Amino acid sequence: MQVTFEKVDSKDQEQAVIKAVEVTDEISGAIELLEGDAKGFAVSRDGKTYIIKASAVYYIESVDKKTFVYTKQGCYDCKYRLYELEVMLGGYFMRCSKSMIINLKKVRNVKSQISGRIDATLLNDEVVVISRGYVKEVKRRLGIG
Repeated sequence: MQVTFEKVDSKDQEQAVIKAVEVTDEISGAIELLEGDAKGFAVSRDGKTYIIKASAVYYIESVDKKTFVYTKQGCYDCKYRLYELEVMLGGYFMRCSKSMIINLKKVRNVKSQISGRIDATLLNDEVVVISRGYVKEVKRRLGIG
């Protein structure tokens, strides 16, 4: 890929343009890096509303029509549905079951199970199960097969 740098006079003139045939994982990663993790969204806990950055999220789970966001600081309620968050966050976030989205940047290791599923250990030592229907895509996105 060709990269071009052009010096400008002020911050107001700064911009990044990416021209590509399609959006790949590498392109998504470059966009996230350039945006400086600008993607944030509202969550709540104990009656307080917080804005958290996408990079702080380990995984997002839907239980009984409620959405929960898990970070190092704990669990938060979220008003968005999983499919909305999947579109909003994009990049390194992907569905790993009907009720869960994981942040692939937070995966420490994976272990295949006899049933065809995968156990993914996250950086916070939690283990999440990746359903059989999502295993192939998760492996591809992690670069392990």
